[in-house]
Amino acid sequence: MKILTITGNKPNELNISSEKDKRISYIKEAIRKKIISFIEDGLEWIIITGQLGIELWAAEVVCELKEKYSVKLGIFPPFLEYSSRWPEHYQEKLEQILLEADFSQSLYNQPYKGPYQFSNKDNWLLQKTDACLIIGDEEYPGSVKFFLEKAKNAAESDHYQIFWITPFDLEEIVKEEAELKLLDIDH
Repeated sequence: MKILTITGNKPNELNISSEKDKRISYIKEAIRKKIISFIEDGLEWIIITGQLGIELWAAEVVCELKEKYSVKLGIFPPFLEYSSRWPEHYQEKLEQILLEADFSQSLYNQPYKGPYQFSNKDNWLLQKTDACLIIGDEEYPGSVKFFLEKAKNAAESDHYQIFWITPFDLEEIVKEEAELKLLDIDH
């Protein structure tokens, strides 16, 4: 696998209303561990659309990892002015990540015109990547369900791979972090 896309839920779907929510650090740690294992197996590119939540957090992780690993980040918003309706702090976060990305370009060179842009974005991601990493719950995928359906079809008919970071995986990260804190206290 050389090219991976990462997606998952938006903050509101995770009941996260602040960037200071400690759950974000656990999500990022889970993403970091998974990405490092993929890099060690030959991953070269991670491409995302820059969606709020999981994708932006994943992009931040990739930007940090780029300091130590030779992985590249591509960001492909589905259309121009993608973040125009987002809260200002999220717009600023996307702008910062776009500056740090190795490549970025909107898939449509026009503002939002219709839902087909999102559907075509999913198709494009599946054509351009070897696999996807989805952070979420397969039984309750939320807004990821449309991409997931297409990814499952691609996995059945092609050599496409779907990887997961599940709520269970996140619970394990929380336990590991708690154990590390206890070890620090003991010393």
